[in-house]
Amino acid sequence: MKSPVGGENVTRDDIIAATDYVAPSIEILDTRIQRVDPATGQTRTVYDTISDNAANAGIVLGPERHAIDAFDLRWVGALTFRNGEIEETGLGAGVLNDPVESVVWLARRMAQYDQSIEPGQVILSGSFIRPVECPPSTEIHADFGPFGSVDINFA
Repeated sequence: MKSPVGGENVTRDDIIAATDYVAPSIEILDTRIQRVDPATGQTRTVYDTISDNAANAGIVLGPERHAIDAFDLRWVGALTFRNGEIEETGLGAGVLNDPVESVVWLARRMAQYDQSIEPGQVILSGSFIRPVECPPSTEIHADFGPFGSVDINFA
């Protein structure tokens, strides 16, 4: 972000004005919890991970930088490959019908805690693909077409 933005009345136009650029990206997830609770045998749910704030391990940004209005972000899509085979596809519209709207939601939610989005912060709008398992030696290539690409190798 290039400028601060916040408050309970933040609009889409406010978010657009505060955005420095948009870029292709992939979030790296890593959970600290076991998939199956050893005591109960129950499979953990997404709520277990969220409540522990244990999913985000990092992000990888592609090298491309675009003005926020250079693309209709609802139509930015990705073909995600694992070890050369297609694994997932999706469109930006999978994020509240418009990735900008998720940032509006975030800013409004942060306002409830007297917080705001600050300059220099990198904001992920949300994923439009499901998580892809990446054991050691996995190579990920996310092709966002004209928007750019992201490559990750898990050694």
